[in-house]
Amino acid sequence: MASRFGVSLLRQPASRILLTAVSSSSARQFTSIARSSSSSFGRAAVTVPLQRQFSSSAISWHGHVHTPAPGEEIRVTFITREGEQVAIDAAAGDNLLDIAQAYDLDMEGACGGSCACSTCHVIVDPEYYDLIPEPDDDENDMLDLAFGLTETSRLGCQVTMTKELDGLRVALPQMTRNLQARDFEKR
Repeated sequence: MASRFGVSLLRQPASRILLTAVSSSSARQFTSIARSSSSSFGRAAVTVPLQRQFSSSAISWHGHVHTPAPGEEIRVTFITREGEQVAIDAAAGDNLLDIAQAYDLDMEGACGGSCACSTCHVIVDPEYYDLIPEPDDDENDMLDLAFGLTETSRLGCQVTMTKELDGLRVALPQMTRNLQARDFEKR
């Protein structure tokens, strides 16, 4: 066991301790720096076996809205709970949840836009409702949990802007209900 661990002290400013852990199986190195108020510490490098591999996923640009190209703006108007109308020029491909959050409108999106809650519920102007592709089964299941459901209700995370939706008007309901499908699972 002693051969798997090693410790060495290196001269360093007394206010810093450097800890390094290296997994012999993965040869990945992780470093953290801890500050110490004591002046009696130097720099210590410690090698320890790690319990599991470190992994990361690709960067997801969820929540990022694009700036529309000149002449390609798609106008969407949000009607807030207070009745204020907020007109925004959006880009094709952005969804209503991301647009609303980028402009600090009161749309929660508790699940992060993964169609797993109903907190981004919007009420679409009937004039535009049929221009939006029909909701899939997952969206319909989440809409069943939405407060104030109407015939033209949709989830903002599932409505992607297209040129056909230029002029779209959506109202934010008076309340949202943060219920998720897992709230109904038997435990």
